[in-house]
Amino acid sequence: MNAKSRRDFIKKLGIGTAALTVGADIIDHHPALAFSAKSYRNIIGANERIQLATIGVNSRGSSMSGTFAKQKNATVACICDVDERAIPKAMKRVAEAGQSNTPRAEKDLRKVLEDKSIDAIYTATPDHWHAPLTIMACQAGKHVYVEKPMAHNPAEGEMAVAAARKYNRVVQMGAQRRSAPTLTKGIEFLHQGIIGKVYMAKTWYTNTRKATFLKPGTVPSWLDYDLWQGPAPRVPYKDGLIHYDWHWFWHWGTGEALNNGTHEVDVARWGLGVDFPTRVSSIGGRYQFQDDWETPDTQVVTLEYPTATLIWENRSCNGRQVEGLERGVIFYGDKGSLDTGEDAYKIYDLQGKLIKEEKSTSANEGLAGRNTASPSLGMDSLHAADFLDAIKNNRQPNCDIELGYKSTVAMLLGNISWRVGRDLRIDPKNGHIVGDAEAEKLWSRSYEPGWEPKI
Repeated sequence: MNAKSRRDFIKKLGIGTAALTVGADIIDHHPALAFSAKSYRNIIGANERIQLATIGVNSRGSSMSGTFAKQKNATVACICDVDERAIPKAMKRVAEAGQSNTPRAEKDLRKVLEDKSIDAIYTATPDHWHAPLTIMACQAGKHVYVEKPMAHNPAEGEMAVAAARKYNRVVQMGAQRRSAPTLTKGIEFLHQGIIGKVYMAKTWYTNTRKATFLKPGTVPSWLDYDLWQGPAPRVPYKDGLIHYDWHWFWHWGTGEALNNGTHEVDVARWGLGVDFPTRVSSIGGRYQFQDDWETPDTQVVTLEYPTATLIWENRSCNGRQVEGLERGVIFYGDKGSLDTGEDAYKIYDLQGKLIKEEKSTSANEGLAGRNTASPSLGMDSLHAADFLDAIKNNRQPNCDIELGYKSTVAMLLGNISWRVGRDLRIDPKNGHIVGDAEAEKLWSRSYEPGWEPKI
């Protein structure tokens, strides 16, 4: 979606929100007109709504089930998870959002894809499932909202983009800042030259994560571990892996670089107006604890693009903020700088004097940068609305899969650089590694036989 279309869409959403607020005020003063949230939510006929399934609903997916249930043009028709305990919690979120009909429950995502009544899926499964499920869903005729990162490795990310195009499906990556109205305005100012020529972006993420130790265990009765592994080659179950700490193991996860860095790097790429880098380097390590983590807790990724440099700094285990923010982005230009990270921005001159500032007027403004369920309900809602509108109007969403891939592959390349211990030369036309056979082996992965993604 171009800048003008995004502005128009956001304005349209704003009018709708205002109308709902006025309506609530009228009801408060005229009790005879009162009706429940559920009855108001269901005024639009069911046939006009997009039938959506949410897949992977333990934490983030549970929150987003409620977010989609609040959308006037969607119905959460199915909730799917390999953990049978997670499904009732997501059901509760949907009911609390005002949806009257109860979604059906399902443990096997393949059965969801076979259901011809489902128009679209939302997925917050682990990283190793993102691209294979996106490909499978496109083949099944479903539109897809896939959380970041949209791939576990570059090869399957390219395949997911190809699948979206081949089957003409709307695929949105969960980079919610792409639908944030105030941030969008700040990026437009950036492109218009408000800080002159923009030549560098610095991004960061901080947290105070604890040690992770895995130990042999028995698969719980509530978990379908075989299906949880899905496309990943089979390994024995271990206690402590599920549901979050898989992030720190290469077999399933992509580390903090993709778990959180994708968000800031996507904003930075957007502001810089760049596609694929020419050189990637990364340093860091697992410094805070001697535990089972495989990915670094401290990492700096430097991405050199033809016209600018992009830096991401991660401190997973030292929560000191940068510029007063847990996570954020700073753009540097020859006439000043622009700071952001949420639905807001600040513009400074070369001496560091604040010359312009704008914050979101939303009731849900602000960013809880370390909240794994939802850093910003307001941005979640806007991004979900954009996805549904893109389906209705047969257009690309704000973070179309190709945009999402370019941000994802940037950080995947950062991880590959860290794993091989050296800089990578990159073809800026397609993001491929040049002249490094060892690094190129990490471009793809092996799959469990029978689960290999195919277009």
